[in-house]
Amino acid sequence: MICILQRVTQASVEVEEKTVGAIEQGLMVLCGFQPDDTSASLEKMMNKLLKFRIFSDEQGKMNLNIQQVEGRFLLVPQFTLAADTSKGNRPGFHTSAPPHLAEAWFNEFVQLMNNVYPGSETGIFGADMKVSLINDGPVTFQLIT
Repeated sequence: MICILQRVTQASVEVEEKTVGAIEQGLMVLCGFQPDDTSASLEKMMNKLLKFRIFSDEQGKMNLNIQQVEGRFLLVPQFTLAADTSKGNRPGFHTSAPPHLAEAWFNEFVQLMNNVYPGSETGIFGADMKVSLINDGPVTFQLIT
């Protein structure tokens, strides 16, 4: 599993001009899946996201996790994260999980997150989404399990 996480002051996802997910302070997480992902890799990513210390403490150091600042998650499926860009000028997607598998893993991941830390907002798998955010910092990280 590959995630791009951005610390945000606000973020939202629109589908067909309707907001389907929105948060204030928290993490906007783009989620990409690969063929060899498993339930264990999803759980590992969930734990990493919950404990990853990227919010500022009183001294301005990245020392706090999302739970400590009572932030929210906006989880957005994005198959292009697993693209093969090693050759030519057009990405290949043989390194991405097939859509039926990626959708099942995305749904499982959202459920895992909400079971442990309720209130995650989401995009819609397979939809043409418009994502807006205000990146706080900017702070952006790539996590891979």
